[in-house]
This record gives sequence, C-alpha cells and structure tokens, in this order.
Amino acid sequence: MLRFHPPGFGQKFTQTSLGTIAYYTQTQTTDETPIVFLHSFGGGSSAYEWSKVYPVFDPIVAADLIGWGDSSHPARDYKPDDYVMSIAEFLKKISDQPVTLVAASLTGAFAIRLAVQHPELVRSLFLICPSGFDDFGQNAGRRIPLDIINTPILDRIIYTIGATNDLAVRNFLENFLFANRDRVTPEMINAYLESARKPNADYAALSFLRGDLYFDLAPYLPQLKTPTSIVWGAQAQFTDVQLGREIAATNPDAIREFHIVPESGVLVHLEQPAIVARLLLQWLRN
Repeated sequence: MLRFHPPGFGQKFTQTSLGTIAYYTQTQTTDETPIVFLHSFGGGSSAYEWSKVYPVFDPIVAADLIGWGDSSHPARDYKPDDYVMSIAEFLKKISDQPVTLVAASLTGAFAIRLAVQHPELVRSLFLICPSGFDDFGQNAGRRIPLDIINTPILDRIIYTIGATNDLAVRNFLENFLFANRDRVTPEMINAYLESARKPNADYAALSFLRGDLYFDLAPYLPQLKTPTSIVWGAQAQFTDVQLGREIAATNPDAIREFHIVPESGVLVHLEQPAIVARLLLQWLRN
C-alpha cells in the first residue's frame, strides 16, 4: 500500500512470531530513535490512517499491524495478547531505545497495556481516543448482534458488504468515524478498500467486530507510569468524550494532558491532521 503514503517514504518488513509486519519510514534514515505510529482497528484500517500527520516528523515508523494492510494475515481468531505481543516484538526489532508510541482507539488501549507490561520499550505515549471498548464494565463497541456476527458464512457476507465496497466504506467514514462528512476524500476510501480486500483481511476485522479484542482498560490505568498525552474527538461515536475524561482522571500522574478537538470524530488524526500534528509537536517538546 505504498502508493497511499507520501513521497520520500518507503516500505520495509520485519518478522514477528505471528508473521511479517510491513512498515513505512523515510527513505533516507538516521540513527535517531523513531516515533512509532500505530493505526486503529476496523475494516480496511492500515498505517495510511497516519499518513497526513507523520510527514511532519523525522524519523518515523508507521506500521500495518498483523492482519491489516500489507502485513501478514494469519487465518486465526485474534485476541488482545496477540497484538500486545506482536507490537512488543516489533518495537524490539526497529529500535534499541524506548520510543514515543503514537496510537489510536483500541490500539491506543493496547499501547497502554504494552507500556505497563514492558515499560522499557516505551518512552512516552500519545494516544487518540484510547479505549478497550469494554472499559469500566460498559461495552461501548458492539455494532452487530453476536448471534449474527457469529454465524458462519453470514459473518463473511457482512464483512464483504460492509468493508469491501466503496458506498459502504464512504457511508461509515462519513456517518460514524468523521464529524464532518465533507472531509472524507476518494483517496481515503480507496486506501480503506485496498486494505479490506487483502486475502484473509476478514479474520482480524471480524475478531474486532465480534468483540474478541475488547477488554476493560480500567485495571491497567492505575499501573501506568509512562508519560501520556490523550487527544479526543468531541464528536467521537461509540467511545464518547465522557469516557475519555474518566480514563484521564484515573491516573493524572501519568496522563498529563487531555485535549478535546472540536468538530472531530474518533479518527481525529485523519480528519484534522494539522491539529494532531501540532499537539504531538508540543508534547515532544515538553
């Protein structure tokens, strides 16, 4: 999916125990510790999600997680530990120093778990709407009834209809992920479609839709010691601003910043990348 990334960035690959991770970085690299960008989950997600933010920074690494984009797509039922483990392995491969980890939504929650379990790998966290989708015992993410999404064949049909045709992808971006539908571009739709149409892409996406990847983030928050900044879209659906406030209030010693971005949905970094880039620059300087 290199064609969806800005000029001056190339694609590389590294191996984890779950498979190969594809990632994007400057074609002219340095020995400095990179800022690592990780995308959220949902049909067609990939590192493209951060492509309007990361060109401001140098050096960077933006990864397609296992099951997404150009990374390996093992035919398996995914669990949270799969991603915490594979992200930890990935960080060890691409840097010998702790990194600033930038992540969104469910992956932001995985990043918190990673920082708690492997604090030596993470220097700081910059997170967009981080949520385990079952936080404080309140299920926030389920969109399709379990008896439907757990039905063999029907689950694949739902994925095909919902994630691999342009009208459905446009509708979901415009009505659920963005606050302002006019910010959705044809390039965004095409990037999501290309990722969603990869062979076996339905396995990771359906694990997310079924709720197999959901967990309660609340028990991990008091254990967090890594300096953290959180950004929340004021119109984020499924995981609203009140959840963000509750998460931030749980551990103010570690979660040092909480920003609300007006007129933004859950993908603040794709919808309003200039604001997110400015906030990340300020966080790094501080």
